Amino acid sequence: MTESSTVTLDVSGAVATVTLNRPDALNALNLALRVDLFNALTYVNDHKDVRFVIISGAGRGFCAGADLSEVHPADQTVEQRLNEQYKPILVGVEESSKIWIAAVQGTAAGIGASLALCCDLVVMEESACLYQAFSAVGLIPDGGLSVLMQRQLGKKKALEVLALGQRLNAETCLALGLINRIADTGEALASANDFARELLGRAPLSVRYTKEILRQVEQKDLGDAISLEARMQLQLSQSEDHREGRRAFMEKRPAEWKGR
Repeated sequence: MTESSTVTLDVSGAVATVTLNRPDALNALNLALRVDLFNALTYVNDHKDVRFVIISGAGRGFCAGADLSEVHPADQTVEQRLNEQYKPILVGVEESSKIWIAAVQGTAAGIGASLALCCDLVVMEESACLYQAFSAVGLIPDGGLSVLMQRQLGKKKALEVLALGQRLNAETCLALGLINRIADTGEALASANDFARELLGRAPLSVRYTKEILRQVEQKDLGDAISLEARMQLQLSQSEDHREGRRAFMEKRPAEWKGR
């Protein structure tokens, strides 16, 4: 893999660590980071000696989601971006033969929450949270959050969490089964490495195919869910409510919804 300024990659034996490296932007996913993350994912998934991949974020937060300050090409829709740039990353994690472990510090928001939750295992620092702000800007959850949340929480609880844009702290996430372990503040990466070392002591094929059988028996396909969300997100992204919600979000004021 070539050198990257937005993602760092370290391979130590059977464990690879992928770090989102835009700390000044809370690791928000701009185009450069999306490209570099996909390249890192492809590299570790193709690396025959790697069995476990830890994904973390540099600085104060795991990932703030999509970079709202990014200017997109006029002929590129949100549906295209979700399907062409985000979907290959998220599905690539879920369908990987490796075990992916998210080490979450600070906030994992929006599609950053999707990135954490599509990992096989999640360690979250006691001061961290998952946050979905889609309803605050007049959009629906995307990046597979509709299926990722409903799988674990059921439809009723998933609707409550996503429609209200609830901020879920580490204790709540653990109680709901969204994460596996809580780490002390500043220790998410170390705790994720401990998790990987525990699993390294287990039979490699058993661990690999346990992930595979669990994935195959699930009813919903993550990729299909992302595409359905992408079509609906395109419609909502063109609404007056989204334009008002985005302005209000950036200006830190209550939005004035029109329902159109």
